[in-house]
Amino acid sequence: MTTMTAAEQREQAQAKYNAYLAACPSRQLLSRVSDKWVALVLAALGGDGPQSVPEAGPRPMRYSQLARQLAGVSQKMLTQTLRSLERDGLLTRTVTPTVPATVTYEMTDLGLSLHHLMRGIKDWAESHMDEVLANRDDYDERTD
Repeated sequence: MTTMTAAEQREQAQAKYNAYLAACPSRQLLSRVSDKWVALVLAALGGDGPQSVPEAGPRPMRYSQLARQLAGVSQKMLTQTLRSLERDGLLTRTVTPTVPATVTYEMTDLGLSLHHLMRGIKDWAESHMDEVLANRDDYDERTD
Protein backbone atom coordinates (compact mmCIF):
# COMPACT_ATOMS: atom_id res chain seq x y z
CA MET A 1 0.00 0.00 0.00
CA THR A 2 1.45 3.36 -1.03
CA THR A 3 1.15 6.43 1.11
CA MET A 4 -0.07 9.73 -0.26
CA THR A 5 1.14 13.18 0.56
CA ALA A 6 -1.30 15.68 2.02
CA ALA A 7 -1.46 17.46 -1.35
CA GLU A 8 -2.31 14.19 -3.10
CA GLN A 9 -5.01 13.44 -0.53
CA ARG A 10 -6.55 16.90 -1.07
CA GLU A 11 -6.46 16.42 -4.84
CA GLN A 12 -8.15 13.02 -4.53
CA ALA A 13 -10.84 14.46 -2.23
CA GLN A 14 -11.51 17.29 -4.67
CA ALA A 15 -11.90 14.83 -7.53
CA LYS A 16 -14.26 12.71 -5.42
CA TYR A 17 -16.66 15.61 -4.84
CA ASN A 18 -16.61 17.65 -8.01
CA ALA A 19 -20.16 18.75 -8.81
CA TYR A 20 -19.20 19.28 -12.44
CA LEU A 21 -18.76 15.52 -12.84
CA ALA A 22 -21.94 13.60 -13.68
CA ALA A 23 -21.41 10.88 -11.07
CA CYS A 24 -20.62 13.25 -8.20
CA PRO A 25 -22.86 12.66 -5.16
CA SER A 26 -22.67 16.34 -4.26
CA ARG A 27 -25.10 16.98 -7.14
CA GLN A 28 -27.83 15.34 -5.05
CA LEU A 29 -27.11 17.75 -2.23
CA LEU A 30 -27.13 20.72 -4.60
CA SER A 31 -30.50 19.58 -5.90
CA ARG A 32 -31.83 19.26 -2.35
CA VAL A 33 -30.71 22.66 -1.12
CA SER A 34 -31.96 24.42 -4.25
CA ASP A 35 -35.54 23.37 -3.44
CA LYS A 36 -37.75 26.31 -2.43
CA TRP A 37 -39.29 24.44 0.51
CA VAL A 38 -35.86 23.59 1.91
CA ALA A 39 -34.89 27.26 1.74
CA LEU A 40 -38.12 28.34 3.42
CA VAL A 41 -37.95 25.69 6.17
CA LEU A 42 -34.37 26.72 6.95
CA ALA A 43 -35.39 30.38 6.97
CA ALA A 44 -38.28 29.70 9.34
CA LEU A 45 -36.18 27.60 11.72
CA GLY A 46 -33.44 30.24 11.52
CA GLY A 47 -35.80 32.92 12.75
CA ASP A 48 -36.14 34.72 9.40
CA GLY A 49 -39.81 34.06 8.78
CA PRO A 50 -42.56 36.68 8.42
CA GLN A 51 -43.84 36.06 11.96
CA SER A 52 -40.39 36.21 13.56
CA VAL A 53 -39.05 38.79 15.93
CA PRO A 54 -36.13 40.56 14.20
CA GLU A 55 -32.76 39.14 15.26
CA ALA A 56 -34.49 36.39 17.28
CA GLY A 57 -32.16 33.78 15.83
CA PRO A 58 -32.65 30.05 15.35
CA ARG A 59 -35.36 28.35 17.36
CA PRO A 60 -37.16 25.03 17.50
CA MET A 61 -40.59 24.93 15.91
CA ARG A 62 -43.48 22.51 15.94
CA TYR A 63 -44.79 21.04 12.69
CA SER A 64 -47.98 23.10 12.91
CA GLN A 65 -45.99 26.32 13.36
CA LEU A 66 -43.95 25.55 10.27
CA ALA A 67 -47.07 24.68 8.28
CA ARG A 68 -48.70 28.02 9.22
CA GLN A 69 -45.58 30.01 8.39
CA LEU A 70 -45.00 28.37 4.99
CA ALA A 71 -48.03 29.52 3.05
CA GLY A 72 -48.94 27.12 0.26
CA VAL A 73 -46.96 24.08 1.41
CA SER A 74 -48.92 20.83 1.44
CA GLN A 75 -48.76 18.47 4.39
CA LYS A 76 -47.09 15.86 2.17
CA MET A 77 -44.43 18.27 0.88
CA LEU A 78 -43.63 19.64 4.33
CA THR A 79 -43.31 16.12 5.74
CA GLN A 80 -41.04 15.03 2.87
CA THR A 81 -38.89 18.15 3.21
CA LEU A 82 -38.49 17.74 6.96
CA ARG A 83 -37.60 14.05 6.60
CA SER A 84 -34.99 14.75 3.93
CA LEU A 85 -33.42 17.53 6.02
CA GLU A 86 -33.33 15.26 9.06
CA ARG A 87 -31.77 12.45 7.00
CA ASP A 88 -29.05 14.81 5.75
CA GLY A 89 -28.33 15.95 9.31
CA LEU A 90 -29.49 19.54 8.74
CA LEU A 91 -32.16 19.40 11.42
CA THR A 92 -33.22 17.26 14.34
CA ARG A 93 -36.67 15.98 15.17
CA THR A 94 -37.53 15.72 18.87
CA VAL A 95 -40.61 13.89 20.12
CA THR A 96 -41.82 14.78 23.61
CA PRO A 97 -44.12 12.17 25.15
CA THR A 98 -47.21 14.25 25.84
CA VAL A 99 -50.83 13.64 24.92
CA PRO A 100 -50.82 14.19 22.00
CA ALA A 101 -47.09 13.83 21.35
CA THR A 102 -45.22 17.09 20.77
CA VAL A 103 -42.80 17.06 17.84
CA THR A 104 -40.32 19.89 17.34
CA TYR A 105 -37.74 20.54 14.65
CA GLU A 106 -34.51 22.40 15.16
CA MET A 107 -31.48 23.13 12.99
CA THR A 108 -28.21 21.37 13.67
CA ASP A 109 -24.87 23.16 13.39
CA LEU A 110 -24.63 21.81 9.84
CA GLY A 111 -28.09 23.17 9.04
CA LEU A 112 -27.22 26.50 10.60
CA SER A 113 -24.13 26.80 8.39
CA LEU A 114 -26.35 26.24 5.32
CA HIS A 115 -28.96 28.66 6.70
CA HIS A 116 -26.40 31.47 6.70
CA LEU A 117 -25.68 30.88 3.01
CA MET A 118 -29.37 30.62 2.12
CA ARG A 119 -30.11 33.81 4.03
CA GLY A 120 -27.56 35.62 1.86
CA ILE A 121 -29.28 34.34 -1.30
CA LYS A 122 -32.69 35.37 0.07
CA ASP A 123 -31.37 38.85 0.92
CA TRP A 124 -29.80 39.16 -2.54
CA ALA A 125 -33.07 38.14 -4.24
CA GLU A 126 -35.10 40.64 -2.22
CA SER A 127 -32.71 43.52 -2.85
CA HIS A 128 -32.38 42.84 -6.60
CA MET A 129 -35.94 41.86 -7.48
CA ASP A 130 -36.85 45.26 -8.97
CA GLU A 131 -33.83 45.07 -11.28
CA VAL A 132 -34.66 41.50 -12.32
CA LEU A 133 -38.28 42.43 -13.04
CA ALA A 134 -37.15 45.40 -15.14
CA ASN A 135 -34.76 43.14 -17.09
CA ARG A 136 -37.57 40.65 -17.69
CA ASP A 137 -39.81 43.41 -19.04
CA ASP A 138 -37.00 44.66 -21.33
CA TYR A 139 -36.36 41.12 -22.59
CA ASP A 140 -40.06 40.44 -23.21
CA GLU A 141 -40.39 43.69 -25.19
CA ARG A 142 -37.39 42.80 -27.38
CA THR A 143 -38.59 39.27 -28.09
CA ASP A 144 -42.26 40.03 -28.85
